[in-house]
Amino acid sequence: MFHLIKCVSYFTFSACFPPSQVLKTKAATNRHAAEPEEEESTVTPTQETAFRSQLESEIQAAVPLPPIVKDEFVPDDPRDSLHPYEGEAETIDTAGVLVEESLPEESLAESGQHLTSSKFTQEADSAVQAEIQAEPQAEPEPQKETPKKTETEEPTEKQAEEKLKEKAKKKKPKLLNKFDKTIKAEIDAAENLRKKGKLEEALKAFEALVRKHPQSPRSRYGKAQTEDYLAEKQRSNDLLQKAINSYREAAELPDVTSDLLRAALKRRAERQQFLGRIHGSLATLEKLVEIFPEDIELKNELGVAHLLLGDNKGARKVFEEVLALEPSNGFAKVHFGFILKSDNKIPESIPYLKEGLESGEPGTDDGRFYFHLGDALQRVGDNSAYHWYELGHKRGHFASVWQRSLYNVAGLKAQPWWTPKETGYTDLVKTLERNWRTIRDEALAVMDQNTGSFVPEEENLREKGEWGQNTLWQQGKKSGNACQGVPKTCALLERYSEATGCKRGQIKFSVMQPGTHVWPHTGPTNCRLRMHLGLVIPKHGCRIRCTDITREWEEGKVLIFDDSFEHEVWQDADSYRLIFIVDVWHPELTAYQRQTLSAI
Repeated sequence: MFHLIKCVSYFTFSACFPPSQVLKTKAATNRHAAEPEEEESTVTPTQETAFRSQLESEIQAAVPLPPIVKDEFVPDDPRDSLHPYEGEAETIDTAGVLVEESLPEESLAESGQHLTSSKFTQEADSAVQAEIQAEPQAEPEPQKETPKKTETEEPTEKQAEEKLKEKAKKKKPKLLNKFDKTIKAEIDAAENLRKKGKLEEALKAFEALVRKHPQSPRSRYGKAQTEDYLAEKQRSNDLLQKAINSYREAAELPDVTSDLLRAALKRRAERQQFLGRIHGSLATLEKLVEIFPEDIELKNELGVAHLLLGDNKGARKVFEEVLALEPSNGFAKVHFGFILKSDNKIPESIPYLKEGLESGEPGTDDGRFYFHLGDALQRVGDNSAYHWYELGHKRGHFASVWQRSLYNVAGLKAQPWWTPKETGYTDLVKTLERNWRTIRDEALAVMDQNTGSFVPEEENLREKGEWGQNTLWQQGKKSGNACQGVPKTCALLERYSEATGCKRGQIKFSVMQPGTHVWPHTGPTNCRLRMHLGLVIPKHGCRIRCTDITREWEEGKVLIFDDSFEHEVWQDADSYRLIFIVDVWHPELTAYQRQTLSAI
């Protein structure tokens, strides 16, 4: 499921360069192979564990490395590649029953991918997905002179303000101090080598300049940029760490221009974030905001850094400051709305999310914000939610109004309900249905709340009621010692790698008490299908809707649906409902994709 929990965090992937030279994204909270950076600390193992244990709604967004800008006068904007996200990975329960009959070793069905016309967010195999596009951007065109207005064309106050903003955008930053101007020819010669892609030669040239002129900020900044480019080319974490340190050194020199100071520290924060050094990135941005207190863009980036660390309180304070200075700032509005919604302040979040999206400002056109706005509107009973889902679809964020997952592989067959034959996993389905009583009995034996085997759903999915879950497998791994209580169930599932190896799914028991309603919601990815095996089903009152089709569970029977489509659950019976949930890889995923896709 893909949804909001009480403590939604703004999570992202870093993508440090792995030793294998094959670029793969890693969670921003992971430890990395890069050398420790001076004055910085990486995320601790305890923090790492806490982040990775968050529920499924907190899906980790793969963030590509921001492209390196060819012209040093136009620093990158990290907001272009930031993707807010919520929720946590749901706890998982799985069970497997021993069956005496001989079973096929594999019930895996693979087929070629089918093309679709949707433009929704796509993931190729993780290696391809994480591939960095390192082509330098073209240099900006020189600013053209605007024809003078006649006396009769007196600009309005608003037009004048917009003109000033436009002029500020086009203003070329001053990176040379007085001394650097005296060695401009030497700097230009080294810079030309860098721009021509002769990075090794450029680095030697800048290193020579730094040795010759150790107090030259522009020389040291050029060295940092070249190390940055070369790290990209060589996929080297060590070299990228050197660039991060060189950016700091350039910023700390005396007589550095304010524009070079801002550019160096801003890029440093971006690259720290890329290596997963979120605490270090936060510290760099705090320094920037202290130096440039009126810079709204930097404040916004500082707010995002707080969110990346799960510090919603710190982020809220920053975005409140931004909105006090600039009430119409769309970027701050969508993020502030996101924070309100994470605090379960649903009605209050709606105007901020809506106005932020309507602003069209950079960093606001993101599927997650369309998702949260629509979800908030649904929860207050406002059908305009589907208008925003439609807009999200038209903007290419969702496959359709119904299918709103954001972590997808292109071309996979998309339909809400599936038959066992369509999945190709008929052996697994038959095994579950043949052994449903064994699975049921083991589940009932551990269902006593006093044992702690079943954990209440804490993802804010319920409008009302009680819903407990007992997780056996999560993200393709066994969940603690959960299988000790249901050994036959787990032994059965071990035979089916399409389920136990599904890194984007879960295997779990789910018990729902009478009077429970689960809000409409969607799962995070199109890479899995979800099987529901009925174990204890009251005769009347329990039903599940996926898109506009509603079905009921039956004891001993498996329902299969794609939970990336909107679904909703009602439990209006007079006794509890118990089912067994088994997620499996989408049958059209290749073996390589199953191996390399990131876990969710």
